[in-house]
Formats: sequence, C-alpha cells, structure tokens
Amino acid sequence: MERFSYELLKTDGKARRGVIRTPRGEIRTPAFMPVGTAATVKAMMPESVAATGADVLLGNTYHLMLRPTAERIHRLGGLHRFMNWEKPILTDSGGFQVMSLAELRKLTEHGVTFRSHIDGSRHEITPERSMEIQKLLGSDIVMAFDECPALPATEERVAESMRLSMRWAQRSRDAFGDRPGHALFGIQQGGVTEGLRGESAEALTSIGFDGYAVGGLAVGEGQEAMFGVLDYAPDMLPQDKPRYLMGVGKPDDIVGAVKRGIDMMDCVLPSRSGRTGQAWTRRGQVNIKNARHADDPRPLDEACNCPACRNYSRAYLHHVFRAGEMISGMLLTWHNLHYYQELMQGMRDAIDAGAFDSFEREFHTQRALGDIDPI
Repeated sequence: MERFSYELLKTDGKARRGVIRTPRGEIRTPAFMPVGTAATVKAMMPESVAATGADVLLGNTYHLMLRPTAERIHRLGGLHRFMNWEKPILTDSGGFQVMSLAELRKLTEHGVTFRSHIDGSRHEITPERSMEIQKLLGSDIVMAFDECPALPATEERVAESMRLSMRWAQRSRDAFGDRPGHALFGIQQGGVTEGLRGESAEALTSIGFDGYAVGGLAVGEGQEAMFGVLDYAPDMLPQDKPRYLMGVGKPDDIVGAVKRGIDMMDCVLPSRSGRTGQAWTRRGQVNIKNARHADDPRPLDEACNCPACRNYSRAYLHHVFRAGEMISGMLLTWHNLHYYQELMQGMRDAIDAGAFDSFEREFHTQRALGDIDPI
C-alpha cells in the first residue's frame, strides 16, 4: 500500500504550498477541512462537500465512540463507507471534546473517565483506546490523544497539562504501531508560553510523527495572542512534515495562520454560520436574516459561482431563513464551504506565484469595504 507522505512544493515567506499524498487521494495544502463531527457535514451531502473543492474531512472520536460507536462503524465497513466519503478523513482524538463537553470528567495519568453528555453513560478514553477507536473508524490521519486546558490558565497548569500530553503522545505512538497508508500526528501544547511550546516540540520530534498539530489555541485566547504564538510555534516543528492548526477559524484567522507557516486547518464555523443565517463573503459577513435583504434580487456575492449565489437571490435566502425552511441552512452552508475552499485555492495560487503579500493586502482591502451597499 502507498505510504502517507508530504511534499513541500513552494514557499513564499513563511507561507507554504505543498501536497499530502495518501492512498485515498491527495490533499492540497494549505487545506481547510470541513468538520463532519458525527459522520456528516451538517446540511450537506458528501458529494456536495466534494464539489466545493474539499480534499479531506474531519470526524471526531468522542462523538463517534458514543454514537453510533466505533465498533458498529467498523462492522459496517469503516467510516468512509459508512458516510459515503471516498477521500481522506482525519479524526480528532477526542481530547478537546472530553474537556469541553463531557460531564463529571476525571483526569489521571492513565486517561480520562467521563459521563456522556448524551445519556450520562460512563466511559474512559486513554491514549491506547483513542488509537483503537480511530483504527476501527479507518481514519487516514489519526491524532494523538492529548489534554487541552481552556485558556486563560496558569503557566503551572499549562506546563503540567503539556507534559502529561507528551507522555500520552509516546503512548499513542506505541499503540498506533506501523500502519502503512495511515498517518499519526502529534499535538504541540504549551499555551501561549514560548518555552513550553519549545519543550513540547522537542518531545514530539524526538518521538517522531507523520505530521504535527499546533494545539491548545482558539480556546479563548483571542486572535492577537494566537498570532503571537504562531509567529514562532510552527518554526519549532519539522519543515518536511505537515503542520495543522486545530479548530481555526474565521477567514482572517486562516489567512494569518497560513502567512505564519500553517498547512491545515479545520473549523465548524462555515457550517454553523450557515445554519444560523450567516454567510461569509469576500467582503466580510452577511446576516441574511436582516430586513434589508427582503427585497434584494442580487446574490450573496456576485463573484461567487456556488449554487446559492448562481441560482438564488438574497431575497429568497432571507425568506427561507425567516420561514424556517431547511433549504436555508443547506444553501448558506454550501456557499460558506465554497467560499472557504476558494480562499484556500487563492492562497495556494498566490504562494505558487510568489505573491502572497499581495493576496493578503487584497483580502483585507476587500473585507474593509464591507458588504455591498443595499439597493
């Protein structure tokens, strides 16, 4: 079987253009991964997600282990077959969701015991169990199990958590073993402290992973602090491996992260925004429920070729949102995912051309103009 590999094709400043090769297809980087937490990108058919240009989806260990269970998905042929997605899938380890969603959580050196937020049933995740679940799912890219404290937190708490995560990273590596065609990513922790980030990166590279994530950001620290960490954290990780920023984010977060050397990102924002009447465009955010759209015959974005913009007016999108029709979330989510993938392609093209700075200036200029004036 073809092995997982990464090739760095071009750099422009710190921005990187590359390709991840897997047996299930190539992932063009920088890449945005739509989130299919429970084996579906909400309000989207898998072929519609692929049509937006997505090369890879994200699924989640925590949610899938609780419902319908990893064992059931395995019996039914694995996650790709189960959700009808033939391209690569990355699965989060479940650590963040245990921290943020689970009830009555108890953390020990061995792992985490918790009660399900769904039905209160008791469960345990350890590094070994996380690797087992992700293997049952058939994930192409597996994340090491880690512990991620919410920020702000004391430096002592962040250091203690990071060192526990590094011990769990070694256990994850040992449990993952050698699986040709599949990859294991380690997760750098350390909050917003450069010394702790460096210690974490050193520990991870000494273990050896197929890729490296910058974790513990987008958890309440704000964009300025996040960019402050990204000014140095990616440089601590191997140049010849992909770098993944977890849980990010808004379009300006993504452009800023790519500028600082990040290759992969994921976020629920485009789909969640779509379901709540928010559309992301080259001129910023549009709130389709606002009354000013009720008589507007124009598309969300005249430069966009997605089905929502090509076939429907703002007036129609306003109407179906106000009427509570399902098509509202479907069309706005499709538009948002299309916009995100166009943004990624624009950055890939700019890096190829050595013009990332110009791309970034134009991106911010367009957003500063704001939404198109009402007619």
